[in-house]
Amino acid sequence: MSGKKKVQGRVLSQQKIAPGIYDLWMETELAKEAGAGQFIGIYPEDGAHLLPRPISICEVDKARGALRVVYRIVGAGTAWFATWKPKQKVDILGVLGNGYPVREVLENYTGKENKKEEPGGREIVLLGGGIGIPPMLELAKELSAQGTEPVIVAGYRDQNLFLADDLAKYGRVLTATEDGSAGVKGNVLDVLSKEGIRPALIMACGPMPMLRAVKAFAAKEGVLAYISLEERMACGVGACLGCVCKTTRKDPHSHVKNARICTEGPVFEAGEVEI
Repeated sequence: MSGKKKVQGRVLSQQKIAPGIYDLWMETELAKEAGAGQFIGIYPEDGAHLLPRPISICEVDKARGALRVVYRIVGAGTAWFATWKPKQKVDILGVLGNGYPVREVLENYTGKENKKEEPGGREIVLLGGGIGIPPMLELAKELSAQGTEPVIVAGYRDQNLFLADDLAKYGRVLTATEDGSAGVKGNVLDVLSKEGIRPALIMACGPMPMLRAVKAFAAKEGVLAYISLEERMACGVGACLGCVCKTTRKDPHSHVKNARICTEGPVFEAGEVEI
């Protein structure tokens, strides 16, 4: 990555895909640098809200020079984004964060999944919960492009299974819903149990209670897990220290057991962060 910068993009399309959830494609030069698990900061146009809103990258189209984000309206800034129409100019800060270690995964785990000699097989498993589902799409896409088909477990509130069809292009998709209206009633870990999925590696994104459960599950099963932490952010570039989390290792610069989610993260090995 060549470094963080503020650029101007342009809305290509936008549609509402579930209650309060919008699917936005933007043309931007940042597409050539972006990868799975990274995020961008999008600035509200009204000028009253100075700080960019951090939103995970859902999909990258390098050929078109476009980024896709799928976001939930949670405040005035994201409500403003939902009004945008094609050709709207957008100020974007990016590309931010470290992303998932796709290259490392491919080097160390390709061939370990789907071992027929092991009962039930071993799978690379992607776990997405709620608005943590969108980052799983680019991750699955990048793994699939290299010949690795992951198991993708997506957890929803109800039967509004946004992005499920998109995810199915790149892996085996299983779903959980809180109300039992689709898939397994419960959470993403309930799906693993019911379906007998035995992970070789887990990569996850979702609300903190889910990530805590994934961390505990991975430790119990002796499985390496990478988790993407969702956190409120201000600057997005590590200057304000507003998104610090506790870690098990000392930072080589500050000599304390802290890490900035926006720069050292948002993706961490689950065993290295205290959540």
